[in-house]
Amino acid sequence: MFAAAVEAAAPASCVPPYLPEPPRHGRTVVVGAGKAAATMAASVEAHWPQSAPLSGLVITRYGHGVGVLPRIEVVEASHPVPDAAGAEAASRILGMVRGLTPEDLVLCLISGGGSSLLALPAPGLTLADKQAVNRALLRSGAGIHEMNCVRKHLSAIKGGRLAAAAAPARVVTLVISDVPGDDPSVIASGPTVPDATTLADARAVLARYGITPPAAVEAHLWDPGAETPKPQAPSFHRSETHVIASPQASLEAAAAVARAAGILPVILGDAIEGEAAEVARVMAGIAKHCALHGQPAAPPCVLISGGETTVTVRGQGRGGRNAEFLLALAVALDGHTGIWAVACDTDGIDGTEDNAGASLSPDTLARARALGIDVRDRLADNDGYGVFTALGDLVVTGPTLTNVNDFRAILIRG
Repeated sequence: MFAAAVEAAAPASCVPPYLPEPPRHGRTVVVGAGKAAATMAASVEAHWPQSAPLSGLVITRYGHGVGVLPRIEVVEASHPVPDAAGAEAASRILGMVRGLTPEDLVLCLISGGGSSLLALPAPGLTLADKQAVNRALLRSGAGIHEMNCVRKHLSAIKGGRLAAAAAPARVVTLVISDVPGDDPSVIASGPTVPDATTLADARAVLARYGITPPAAVEAHLWDPGAETPKPQAPSFHRSETHVIASPQASLEAAAAVARAAGILPVILGDAIEGEAAEVARVMAGIAKHCALHGQPAAPPCVLISGGETTVTVRGQGRGGRNAEFLLALAVALDGHTGIWAVACDTDGIDGTEDNAGASLSPDTLARARALGIDVRDRLADNDGYGVFTALGDLVVTGPTLTNVNDFRAILIRG
C-alpha cells in the first residue's frame, strides 16, 4: 500500500499530462523547488520538444537529485533548515524570471519542501534570521499552514513574489501537494500564488508559540511595505496553477491495493493534523473499536490516513513524526492482538532521519521489553527512531523523489 501511494505521485506519470504547449515565439524558463523538483524537471525534459527553447534551474533537497540534466540545472540545498546554497539558487531563479516578455513562458515546478529550499531572505533580513525562525517553528509544534504563513512574510521570493517578478510572462505552475487541503498558496509557501495571509497573521503565529524572533525579523513583520502580493494584484492575471498529485489520490491508490487483497479499506482523511501522539491515541481507539465491535468497519479492514502531524519536541531522542506516531500507537494499543500498522513519509525521509518511517506489530511492546526498553520513557524523550532501530522495524526506502506527505495504515485482522 505504501509503495502504491508513492507511485501515484511519481513525477514521471503525473507531470506529462499537464505540460503546456511551448510558446510560439518566446522561450520557456523552468524554475522550481521541492523534494520532487529534480524528477519533475527530468520529466519535463523527457517530454519537451527538442526544437523548443528550454532552460532553467530547480532546487531540491540534498540527496534528492537525479544527476545532470541536459537543459535544466539542478541545485541541491538544505531541508528543513535553509542554507546558503538554497539562498544563492533562489536568488538566481529570481534573476532568471526578471525581464521576460509576454511571449515567454515560466514553467514553475513546486513540491513539498520548497519553503526551506527557496530560502531567499526579504530585504533587510539575513539567512541567519530565517534559520533561527525556522528552527524555532520546527520545534514548536506549529502546523504547516502556520509555519508557511511566517515563511512567506520573511521571503523575497515566496508568497507570490516569484510570479510578480516574472510578469508580464505567462506563468504555469505544476504542484505536487504535500499539505492538508492541497492549497497551492501553502505548498512551498506559494511562490507563484497570491497570499491571503497578512503580516498580522505571521506575528500571531510567533506569539501563539512563544517564539521571540531576531530583532530584524520583528521589525520586518511590522513594516507595511513587507506585505505579500494579494489576489487582486495584476501580476497574477497570466498565472495558472495545477495540482497534479495529491495525498488523497495516493490514499486511493493504496485503498485499491487493500481491496485487491480482500481487505476493506477505510480512508479516514488526507488532511489529519495535530500532535503525532494525540492522533495516535485517537487512531488506536478507532482500531480497537473495529476489532471489538466491527465499527466503522469489520475485520479484515485497514484504516488509511494522510496529512501532516507535528511533534512538540521536549526530549533529547531521535524522532520523526511517523516514528513518534507509531510509538504512541503501540502504547495505546498495549499489545492488542490482530492489529498491525505502518507510518511513513512519502518522500522517504521521516523528519531529519534516514528512514521513511517504521512498522508496528502486536508484539512490538513485548519485544521492546525483552530488550530492556521502556517504551513510555522513550516516547517522553521523543525517541521513536531509537526504539524502532533497536527492534529492526524501521522502513528505509531512501529518497522517493516525490512527496505527498505522510501515509499511515492500520491493519485490523480481528
